[in-house]
Parts: sequence; C-alpha cells; structure tokens
Amino acid sequence: MPFDAKAEAALRHTPDQGPKPRPIALWLLTVAGMVWAMVALGGATRLTGSGLSIMEWAPLSGTLPPLSETEWRRLYALYQTIPQYALVNQGFGLDGFKQIFWLEWAHRLWGRLIGLAYALPLAWFWLRGRIPAGLKRRLLLLLLLGGMQGAIGWFMVASGFEADRTAVSPYRLVLHLSMALGLYAALLWTGLSLLRGPAGALPAAAGTVRRQAKAAAWLLVAAMLAGGFVAGIRAGFDYNTFPLMDGAWVPDGYWRLEPAWRNLTLNIPAVQFNHRLLATLATLAALGAALAGWRRLPPGFARRACLGLGAAVCLQYALGIATLLLVVPAWLGTLHQACAVLVLTAALVALHGLRDPAADTAGRAT
Repeated sequence: MPFDAKAEAALRHTPDQGPKPRPIALWLLTVAGMVWAMVALGGATRLTGSGLSIMEWAPLSGTLPPLSETEWRRLYALYQTIPQYALVNQGFGLDGFKQIFWLEWAHRLWGRLIGLAYALPLAWFWLRGRIPAGLKRRLLLLLLLGGMQGAIGWFMVASGFEADRTAVSPYRLVLHLSMALGLYAALLWTGLSLLRGPAGALPAAAGTVRRQAKAAAWLLVAAMLAGGFVAGIRAGFDYNTFPLMDGAWVPDGYWRLEPAWRNLTLNIPAVQFNHRLLATLATLAALGAALAGWRRLPPGFARRACLGLGAAVCLQYALGIATLLLVVPAWLGTLHQACAVLVLTAALVALHGLRDPAADTAGRAT
C-alpha cells in the first residue's frame, strides 16, 4: 500500500514520540467496518432492484424519509417516469414502491453516517493535536475521496434513468465499487499500521511467501472487478452450472461482440467466464500462499494471516458456486458480496504481516 514518506513515518510511532496512535487506529478501523457494511448493503440494494427508487440527490434534505402521504405519492410519481417502472415494476402500487424505497434510503443514510463517523472524530483529533503531522494529509485525502464517493454513487444511479435502461451502467457500478474497496483498503491499512507499528523480524523465506501473497492479492482484486461486471449486466442469472458453462469449459459466443474489448465488460458468457477463471486462479494463489506460510514461517501473526487468507478465499469460492447454482437469490448474492470484503481484508492483513523489515527500516530512516 504505497503512501508518502511523511505519512509512513507518522505510522511508525513509538510510545515516546508525540500523540498516541491507538485511538486513531481504532477510529479508522471502525469506519472501515462501516464501509464493509455499506458494501453489503449496496449489494442488497442492487439485487432487489431498489437502487433507482429515489430519483433525487438531496444530501441534506434527503436524510429524512417521506413524512406525509403527499410526499410518498410525489416520489412514487417520479419513479413512474423511468424505464424500470414501465418495464419491470409497472402496477406494483405505492406499497411495492415503499418496499424498494426503504432499502435505498437506508443505503444512503448509512453513507451519510459514515461521513459523520469520519469527519467529526477527524475534527476532534485535529483540534486536540492528536494527529501526527505526517498523517494529516492522508486523512484529509480520505475525507475528500469519501465525499467523491457520494457523488460517484449519484453518478451511477443517474445512469439508470436513461431511456430503455432498467439498471445502472455496469461501468459506473464498477467505478463505485472500486472506490468503496479502495477507501476500505486505505482505512484498514492505515489503522493496522498505527495499531501494529513497525514490521517485525521474519525469516529470509518470508520473501517468497510475500511474493505469493502479493500475486494472490492482485488476482483477488481482478476477480472482484470482474465480479462487478457480472453484477452490472446480471450475468450470474445465466449459465447456472459448474464447472462447465452450457456443457463447455469456454462458452460459445465468447467473442460475439464487436469491437472485441466489449466482450470483457458487456458480453454475458465472456464476463461470467472471466470471473470464474480469475476467481479460480486467485483461490489457487491464495492456497499456495497459505501453504507457503505454513511451511516457511514460524508461528505468529504472519503465519496465521496467510492461513486466514486461504480460508477466506475458499469460503468465498464456495459461496460463489452456491450463488451461481441457486440462480442468485438476493440473500446469498449479498452474502457473496460481503464476503468479498472479507477476502480483501484477509489479503491486506496478510500483506501487512509480511512487510519487509529492511524496507520498513529504510523508510523510517528517510
């Protein structure tokens, strides 16, 4: 997780140097947990078709739900103007609208609560002089990116109001998901660095394990982004067999779209195949890192983290297969998306435990 030198120096706090890092670490890890819940809630919103039920972006006034029958009917009338209503939910009535509205409202409210949970403690720590100087720029950047994520969310939702659309743009969905995962990763890594301090001594063989864990982490990220496109075009509702797809390892029609690059993001058989392939490669890489950690590392945090990575990825792989075979029930699809964050967590914790002490010392010297 590359950060600037001043921020890294701030993370390498010792008890006799300035502000104590533990309260800041616990705050950041708490916010990271809220982001995790937000990702899961976003998955439920998408799978239930609730995301387009609120057609206004009102960061302040939208905090309150409709408080009168007149307001409910006004919002329902707005929803009736978009293609999703005409093509999917026509005639489901005000009660049906309320069912999808509440989930989207809860999703947006949780986002606002995350903003408050980050901004208010940040201001308190800042005014009390509790933030190391080298860390201030990073924390402000995370605040800015969090605000941008709200705007990106509306940018995504607005794409679902376009003619002939019943869902949001898969590209904007993946952008929104990527930003959420990036923010989560930054919060988690910073919190861990403050909590655990400098890298501990590891045997020379740890370098091999570190390289394997990095390979697994990058494959996992690629699988998650591919999964975003599966969600964006609802590719999981087709080819509901495993391991073959319609009786073949590589489905017919993989390259049926022109130009060819569109198959990677908009072609159902290609998108689902890519997700399966990347998930399989990531699982094998994670199991390799776990095995290497078991054999090459002494008992301790890094070894346990590698084993945890292997276990988390196996759980996610099994959930993915079950989600596919059961044709993506909303509860299982939501669990699968939430478990993706567990896998990302396990990968980051493993990489944090495998940090190179020599590189850490060199960075501290600068």
